[in-house]
Amino acid sequence: MTTMKMTETEAMQTSAAASPPVVLPTTVATTTIKSKKLTLIPLIFLIYFEVAGGPYGEEPAVKAAGPLYALLGFMIFPFIWSIPEALITAELSTAFPGDGGFVIWADRAFGPFFGSLMGSWKFLSGVINIAAFPVLCIDYLKKVIHPLESGWPRSLAIMVSTCILSFLNFTGLTIVGYVAVLLGLVSLSPFIIMSLAAIPKIKPHRWFSSGQKGLKKDWNLFFNTLFWNLNFWDNVSTLAGEVDRPQKTFPVALLVAVIFTCVAYLIPLFAVIGAVNVDQSQWDSGFHATAAEMIAGKWLKIWLEVGAVLSAIGLFEAQLSSSAYQILGMADLGFLPKFFGLRSKKFNTPWVGILVSTLITLGVSYMDFESIVASANFLYSLGMLLEFAAFIWLRMKKPQLKRPYRVPMKLPGLVIMCLIPSGFLFVIMVVATKIVYLVSGLMTLGAIGWYFFMKFLKAKNVIKFNDGGENEE
Repeated sequence: MTTMKMTETEAMQTSAAASPPVVLPTTVATTTIKSKKLTLIPLIFLIYFEVAGGPYGEEPAVKAAGPLYALLGFMIFPFIWSIPEALITAELSTAFPGDGGFVIWADRAFGPFFGSLMGSWKFLSGVINIAAFPVLCIDYLKKVIHPLESGWPRSLAIMVSTCILSFLNFTGLTIVGYVAVLLGLVSLSPFIIMSLAAIPKIKPHRWFSSGQKGLKKDWNLFFNTLFWNLNFWDNVSTLAGEVDRPQKTFPVALLVAVIFTCVAYLIPLFAVIGAVNVDQSQWDSGFHATAAEMIAGKWLKIWLEVGAVLSAIGLFEAQLSSSAYQILGMADLGFLPKFFGLRSKKFNTPWVGILVSTLITLGVSYMDFESIVASANFLYSLGMLLEFAAFIWLRMKKPQLKRPYRVPMKLPGLVIMCLIPSGFLFVIMVVATKIVYLVSGLMTLGAIGWYFFMKFLKAKNVIKFNDGGENEE
């Protein structure tokens, strides 16, 4: 969700009855170089890749709880999680249309300490998530190029693919947006063909199966699958300063992206469940490719696997953009040294943010992902709880703040809207393992230490900072 860069007073304007205008700082590089802004269609597809990237990865929900619960999950969970998160993102991104997104919201609600903590939590969870996508690409390619299965060829391939994909990000957010449109259409096309080919074979009674008899339901896997496939709606908020007419574009893009994403999950799921009759245990990640072969032939399976690689590329590009512009926004706000806000003179992209995000992504690409990714989800959950609190507090603290889009609810309704997904987050956190608590705790302590270290450097004037992080109004 990129928006036209507003002037400082426009970006944080409040009505006459409210407190004085809130001003977002801007780096010198940002003000001296004009860049093309993201328009509606590219923004929709960037949001789509921030969240989903296609039906890839929805299959374990069927394995965990059976066809009926999987279908109900993907129909109901958007109302519990996706829609509330998208509504909050739409309101706060239009009220505070600057790079940094949720960092700005936490800072304006609770002050710089919580703004910095939010930035650390979301950045760490984001780059860990990004690191999975080059690995996913190589995992698909190794089926054709066998040396990529292990050893130095695999490590080299991960490094080279990460660097190449990062360079595309460097060429400009507008280019990334149009690439996302192309990748989205191509990666979804085999699912459209598979769903159409499945229609004559569909037996509706299969949709109502509650699962295989004697097979225990794995609710932890089920809810984690839903959460993994339908979160990160707020990531696009870090691009708000790059969107054309954000106050109008953001709400429309979010609305279309929510509908588009949910339909893209549900139609193939209905089609495959209704058309194929297999053991429930076969519904692992990637089963859609097997189903495509059963429904239409091996050619569609290959096409769908190519689509999976393209989808992974789109996910990488969209989420790297969010992380890079988050770093830019945090430098603008004074949470990071001014150097982190530098932009390329040729492309006007935050090259330091892209470089930092890429290097950290490379660092975690070679780690054992199971506990690390679980820890990233834990940190993301902490960040979302803080985000919900900031949303409610800003409604109470700044009722007259100009909100070009406003969630059409009064405060009690908003509290209920936030409490429901917060309850889900608490469940995710309570069932976490000890190693997740340990890793997440250490990362959080590191984030707190980082805030005070940056504050020390700023106080001693060791490195140049923008002064926006400490200014409330």
